[in-house]
Amino acid sequence: MKVLSVQLDIAWQDSAQNLLSLREYLQRLEPGQVDVVVLPELFHCGFSMQVDQVSQSKGGEVYTALSDLARQYGVYLVAGFAERVSSTQARNCALVFDQNGNEQACYVKNRTFNFAGEGDYYQAGSEQVEFEIKGISCSVFICYDLRFPELFRQVVPQAEMIFVIANWPESRQSHWEVLLQARAIENQCFVVGVNRIGKDGNGLRYAGGSMVVDPLGEILSYAGSEQACQITEVPIKQVKLVRRQYPFLEDIES
Repeated sequence: MKVLSVQLDIAWQDSAQNLLSLREYLQRLEPGQVDVVVLPELFHCGFSMQVDQVSQSKGGEVYTALSDLARQYGVYLVAGFAERVSSTQARNCALVFDQNGNEQACYVKNRTFNFAGEGDYYQAGSEQVEFEIKGISCSVFICYDLRFPELFRQVVPQAEMIFVIANWPESRQSHWEVLLQARAIENQCFVVGVNRIGKDGNGLRYAGGSMVVDPLGEILSYAGSEQACQITEVPIKQVKLVRRQYPFLEDIES
């Protein structure tokens, strides 16, 4: 499987500009060059608590554009999205579209980042999601979820690939990188982490570090701290080989 990680400098609360940036990236692709495109958490607006300004319904501009782009370019698309609940409440979601532009999954962030007040504006989810990309079992989590290994345990051993989309700040960059490797090692699966770069409207800086980690914790690709569009070839058969060679997951207590 070929994964395209889009490490954006997200334009603050500007859906139109962020969609334009995405289109420009996708226009550079050759037909069949990638299977799945992965965008950061809340890619269309940044980590904003002003949900009255940034959230949209599933019938809105951002949702419709994502569906159309997945269909136009024949790719699976994983993207962060602020889904409107009311004028004061939203859900921090990871949308998954298939190659025909159909919504395949919608994950609602289970652990809101209450250190920054996220839970006051975004409703937490309580369920995990599982979906397939070209016959490969996958799941997705969002940013702060990464600190909670019990969430990841809910989707293994079924999941062979787990996506983590984020707005993870530079001040805790080392945690982001180590935790991605830890989740891959303990669950013996591929972990695809996609973060943003730049500075947001709250003054927080982001250092990227988007990466793909294999089931043994080895880093297959690393995007650094610049705006990047990185393609990684993922040898998915490695999951079954590693789990067969080291059957650690069989010893998880029920």
